[in-house]
Amino acid sequence: MTTPEMNALNRKNAALCVVLTGAGLLSACGTAFAPKTDMTSPVAPQVQALVEANRDYPRWEDFPRGEPAPEPTQIAVQVNTLRVSAGALNGEAARIDWQTTGDASTFAREVRDRVAATPVSPVTAQTQAEIEARLRAARERGRAPPPINRQ
Repeated sequence: MTTPEMNALNRKNAALCVVLTGAGLLSACGTAFAPKTDMTSPVAPQVQALVEANRDYPRWEDFPRGEPAPEPTQIAVQVNTLRVSAGALNGEAARIDWQTTGDASTFAREVRDRVAATPVSPVTAQTQAEIEARLRAARERGRAPPPINRQ
């Protein structure tokens, strides 16, 4: 045997091993899909009745009928409609003035002035030290009092 023939034989054997291993693993899972009801359970009759009532579900009659695929000409018309509407949208977006008008530093100063004019709630104006002082006071209030001497 030549080297390519030996490699081909090795590949065939490896593929056969993979297929057999996969089949073995899948067959081992077969019993997991047919669980039995524990008849010693107090609800076993109800469970078994539900299983028997729904054993044949879902049936093909319960699925909706498939609609036929649209004709290629209908798909072409829809694609062309999308292309036209995309072009119109691009034209509308191109007409929008996306840039700020005027000087950028003036625009930044106006934004800072608007932000400064907005009132800030008192809770957000607290510093970290004030927050920690409130936490310490809350912890002190939450501490249990010393035990009473009962003698």
